Amino acid sequence: MDVIVELKKQFIFEAAHRLPHVPAGHKCARVHGHSYRVELGLRGPVDGQTGWLVDFALIDDAWSVLQRRFDHHMLNEVEGLQNPTCENLCGYIWTELKPRIPQLCAVTVWETADSCCTYRGEMG
Repeated sequence: MDVIVELKKQFIFEAAHRLPHVPAGHKCARVHGHSYRVELGLRGPVDGQTGWLVDFALIDDAWSVLQRRFDHHMLNEVEGLQNPTCENLCGYIWTELKPRIPQLCAVTVWETADSCCTYRGEMG
């Protein structure tokens, strides 16, 4: 019998951004920074041999590329993130990591301690 599990791995990074498409006078139009927290969710069957869905080190390796791209950078300067909202950041991370981590089922980005967005690969 296959056991299906969901595992999660979290990462943090510090970055600045500004939102170019908010109404005039909106506070987010100014450059500001966040302590971002990203949670990657993976889902699938446990491998009978290893006892894992996937080695956590594989997730760390895949994330390390984005960590270097994001941490202590201006997100607007990252190609593809010219409008770095929390929602767009979720989609960007998904697009970058899904080919390297096929079991990826969710990306959650916390912009602040109480505000986050989750993307599960659905398109409208």
